[in-house]
Amino acid sequence: MKIVVGAVCLSVLVACSSPTESEPEETLSEVSVDRPAPQTLEDRFAILALDCVHREYPNKISHVLQSAGDAKPPQELTPIFYGCFDWHSSVHGHWLLTRILSTQPDGVFSNEIGTALSKSFTADKLAGELDYYNTPGRGSFERPYGIAWYLQLIAELEESTDPQMAEWRETLRPLEDAIVAQILSWLPKLSYPIRLGTHNQSAFAFGLMIDYARTVENETLERALTEKSMSFYQSDVNCPLAYEPSGEDFLSPCFMEADLMRRVLSQDDFADWLSLFLPDIPQTGGGDWLEPGIVLDPPAGKLVHLDGVNLSRAWALEGIASALPDDDPRIAALQASADLHREVGIASVSDEHYSGSHWLASFATYLTTQRGIK
Repeated sequence: MKIVVGAVCLSVLVACSSPTESEPEETLSEVSVDRPAPQTLEDRFAILALDCVHREYPNKISHVLQSAGDAKPPQELTPIFYGCFDWHSSVHGHWLLTRILSTQPDGVFSNEIGTALSKSFTADKLAGELDYYNTPGRGSFERPYGIAWYLQLIAELEESTDPQMAEWRETLRPLEDAIVAQILSWLPKLSYPIRLGTHNQSAFAFGLMIDYARTVENETLERALTEKSMSFYQSDVNCPLAYEPSGEDFLSPCFMEADLMRRVLSQDDFADWLSLFLPDIPQTGGGDWLEPGIVLDPPAGKLVHLDGVNLSRAWALEGIASALPDDDPRIAALQASADLHREVGIASVSDEHYSGSHWLASFATYLTTQRGIK
């Protein structure tokens, strides 16, 4: 039995092909919870997050040992964000649950989500996270990807009018303050953009951070990020889209940069900038100008990244289209390609392999709830 979210299997528990005997560590088959039937796509995504946010193993920690005393299990090192295989996936797994609680407050999993978040978001556990983050030698911990998602989690809580969400937001504030201070210290030292298609990419992280800064009205952080974005990317032209995707990408260097710049440029300036940056976007409609990424080995943790690039491309393409003038002839092709990538990307979200299930649902939720588009 497996939960598959996509065009192939849309029922709750569907008899699809079973995981192979050689991959027991890759499945969630040992998770047995009596749940109501999912009613929406987001309900199905919530199941994947609920099944991983408090699942400690398998675990890949990004951890520099300062002494023998640092050799501890993940839950002792980071008491909130120890599940979902790694710290950043746990963070955006928790974000996924807050997002669904915000967008579907009366959803079928609201009670279970509330219970899970209450278990995570306690003052004692946050103190442990803060102590870990502030330990000397960890200044670059989860920077920029993981800390950008943490700020997105805070933004989600900040926007809510629910008293419980407001309480969680205050509980998490000390780590937020430490992260913001560290970002403000780091940005002036960053001489060049990081153009990878993986965690260290600066464009994607800057976009999430700017959205957070505007949500909490932190003008100092917004200004620092905007100025750095302009200095890094305003003069870029002819992004080599033909070189994408790289074999382990889950973020498009070209489209994430464009999705960032639509946040910091005026509509007319962005339209002009995009013409120079991606001059080959068609003006004739169809979506076949950009092929989705292909995954041949889903259990492989790095190769399955390409399922993520399809989802993140889809939301970036929609974001780019949303920032153009209504009569811009490129919108149809951008949206058509977004629709194609969305279909392929969502079809890949399932619990069959933990290598993908521990994080792809977050990307799918960001896309389907249009989190990055105002």
